[in-house]
Amino acid sequence: MRVDASGVTYCDGSGIAFLLDLLHEGSRQGSQVTITNLAPRFAELLGQFDHACLDDALPAPAAARLGPVAEFGRALLQLGGDLKYQGIYVRRVVLCLLYELRRPSLVRWKEVLGVAQQMGVNGLPVVTLIAFLMGVVLAYQSAVPMRQFGAEIFVANLIGLSLLRELAPLMTAIVLAGRTGAAFAAEIGTMEVNEEIDALITMALDPLRFLVVPRVIATMLVTPLLTIYAGMVGLIGGGLVMLTFDIPLVTYYKQIISVVSIGDFVGGLFKSVVFAFLVATVGCLRGLQTQGGPRAVGQATTRAVVSAIVLIVVFDGLFAVAFNLLRI
Repeated sequence: MRVDASGVTYCDGSGIAFLLDLLHEGSRQGSQVTITNLAPRFAELLGQFDHACLDDALPAPAAARLGPVAEFGRALLQLGGDLKYQGIYVRRVVLCLLYELRRPSLVRWKEVLGVAQQMGVNGLPVVTLIAFLMGVVLAYQSAVPMRQFGAEIFVANLIGLSLLRELAPLMTAIVLAGRTGAAFAAEIGTMEVNEEIDALITMALDPLRFLVVPRVIATMLVTPLLTIYAGMVGLIGGGLVMLTFDIPLVTYYKQIISVVSIGDFVGGLFKSVVFAFLVATVGCLRGLQTQGGPRAVGQATTRAVVSAIVLIVVFDGLFAVAFNLLRI
């Protein structure tokens, strides 16, 4: 189709839009549209928008539908790429962490203390409530069946070993994953969306050393303290329940001391340090991977919490197998 524009003596933005619509409609229908005899000043204006508008306006070709096998293969490739990226990221974080620990003057201790206060002191009420209720529920659920055999005293063994070795580090890490890991992802994700991370790189500042390492250090320092606190609160809750079963606190305390070894206590603290590293690194990683607007920040926060909890459970199972093999 040929459009003769020799009679056009005036053409504003609406006229250019009309001509562009003609070109676009012809391209959409598979026809060739040519505009001839257009005044040079109007042709120059049209030429500024011609190709760009056509390229943007044409509908994108529909993606070919993949079969189940192809979809599964693509998912595996994406998973492999994500795992590779995470491995490189964790390696860089560990190297930066070791580098700054060898040079304490380079650590941003003010940032470390601020994060420690936010996740430690401000998180005490939640940890206290969960740990106390965990000790109470554990004592009640185990003392009722044990009472049938007159073995209520051995409930102290169960509470002491379960809390100090397993439940205190596990529950503390899960609380931190939902509270601290999500906060890390949201903070860094917002910085990524606002291009603050790019500004740091422009100023020759490594985001890992500037943002991630202080959060990792603070989390690894505070989590063992919260774990010890949670274990003590849980033991107090269990002791109060044992009073209702006519078990004095002195007897309860001596029974726990006689069963729980220093190895059980240290093993729980070691697990808490590993869980803290997982929570902090995963939260910061999901924040750095944020792309898009506010919705992307929410998605990064959700991914951080889910990923951290999954990793905590997986590593807890690995620790259980390792401790059993090492007879710890």
